[in-house]
Order: sequence, then C-alpha cells, then structure tokens
Amino acid sequence: MLLHEILGLDEKQNLFLAEECFEDLITLPVTSELLDSGLNITGCIEIDGLGTAFHISHPTDFWLLLTEKYSQESVLSDFLQSEHPQVSKWVKSSEEHFLHAVIEYYAISISRELLCENCDIKGEIIYAEDRINRLQALLKPLIPMGVAILEICCGNGMATQALLRLGHKPWCLDHDRCDVCQAIKCNYLDPGRSLVLEARLLNKFFSKGSFDVVLGFMVGLIDQTNWLAWRDILLTSSRLSRQMVLYTVYTQREAELIEKALSQEGWMGKVIDNRDAKGIYDQWVYLGAIRDEKVISTSERDLRR
Repeated sequence: MLLHEILGLDEKQNLFLAEECFEDLITLPVTSELLDSGLNITGCIEIDGLGTAFHISHPTDFWLLLTEKYSQESVLSDFLQSEHPQVSKWVKSSEEHFLHAVIEYYAISISRELLCENCDIKGEIIYAEDRINRLQALLKPLIPMGVAILEICCGNGMATQALLRLGHKPWCLDHDRCDVCQAIKCNYLDPGRSLVLEARLLNKFFSKGSFDVVLGFMVGLIDQTNWLAWRDILLTSSRLSRQMVLYTVYTQREAELIEKALSQEGWMGKVIDNRDAKGIYDQWVYLGAIRDEKVISTSERDLRR
C-alpha cells in the first residue's frame, strides 16, 4: 500500500491507522482513547507535518499510524510534546500523496471486511447497461480527457462505469459503506480512488478547486423536506471544482433547484432535457461552468450555444 511506501516499510509488516473510518479522522475518537491509555512504543517514524507511526511490539508486532492533519484536535501534538518518543526515522510526503494513501488504506480495509463485524452482501452487481450507454453519449462531448474528476454519491458505481469506459479515472465517494465495498470487491471501483464519506465533509480533506470537474448522477430525490441538506451537499461539492459541474436528476424541478442555487454561487449553467422512453435514470441534467479569464473551457463553450 501507499502508506507502506511513504513510511519505508515492507508490505508484510502490519500497519494500521488508529481510526476505524475515514470520517473519524476529523474527530479522532480512537486516537484520543489510545493515547490516554498508554502505548508500549518501541519505535517511531515521523511523517513531516502529517502524522506519526508508532511501532508496537506487545501484545503483537505492528505499526500504528496517527494523524491529526484533518482535525482541529491536537491530541497527537500534545502527546508528542509531553512524552517525547525517540524518532527513529523522518520521512517526507506531499499532502496530496499522503491523503491518497489514507484513502487507499480505508478502501482496501473496507473491501477486506477489516472494519466490519460481518458482511451480508454477496454476489455480483447487476448494472443497467442502457443507462451506462446513455451516460457515455451524454458525457463524451462534455468532459475532455485527462481532467481530474470527482464523482459524489457514486453508490455501487453503476454510473461510474460510463466514466471509466470513456477512459477517465474519477475519484468516487458515497456515504454508504456497503455500496462502496461491494463495488470494490467486484472491481467496479478503484480502491485507490474510492472513499466513504458524507459529501458535506469534503472540505475537511480537499481544498477549493481540487478538481477540474465535480459531478453526481441521480442526486436526490430532492423535495421540500430534504432540499436544504441536498443544497449543502451540492454547494460543498461544487466548490471543489475549478471548471465544471454536472448533476443528473429525475425531474426538471430538481434540476432547476440546482441551477438556482449554483447561479447564486457564481456558476453559469443550464438545464438539459435528457429524457428517454423509459423515463427512469438521468432524465434531466444541470451543467454548469465557472468563468476563468485565462481558460475558456469546453463546458463553457457548450453553455454559450
């Protein structure tokens, strides 16, 4: 795994992050508990400014990686200042590479059922091929190759297949651990680019403009009771895009709600009628572009037509 590479450890050496899920890196409940309980530390590797790995030899031999990079808590810093464990090695990593390594760790751990008590979901995923084909036709003229893509609310990766078949390599997230796990197990999602996270927490890990394109397929169903929650999800996610956003929904009204909310954030967008005879998936599309004085994007030119 990438974390082994960063720390310079052999792949055979046991390595664990303290927290039980990606989202817990914000509040650090397990990290706090472990540091308060006392650790039998026999070695220490410091990832400059990003985290610390402690070697634990009892009751079993393993490395425990702690990080407060994504938290407002300072429990690790306080521990290091008070206990002064002897650092055996200093290593460097970019923030981006470290985050990718952490994402990969949790995705692989989920797919190996290391973070669950049991798994009741078995078997292959059945996808609607006609939906994937329609999305390919929709996306091909809109998204240029080689751009950084984030797909929110990816579920079990059905719509993601359209991006993959077009040659894109999206980062994908969903709040449903079982959906993401099943898709990784079936090789429909890349464990190095998949994470389980509530989309409204994205800004805890990614800075504004981290991706060229942010999109989501069949977001909703959006109604009066949940619109404020969906508005927060879509605005938080869209702020991570420096060029284009695209969201598909079931009804025209949902698309128009998204258009209004994003126009207030400075997006130039339009609603596209994408209905077909079956009338099930991706019937309406919101496509938005944000103006860049240096670059007139493909999506913005499309919006001007």
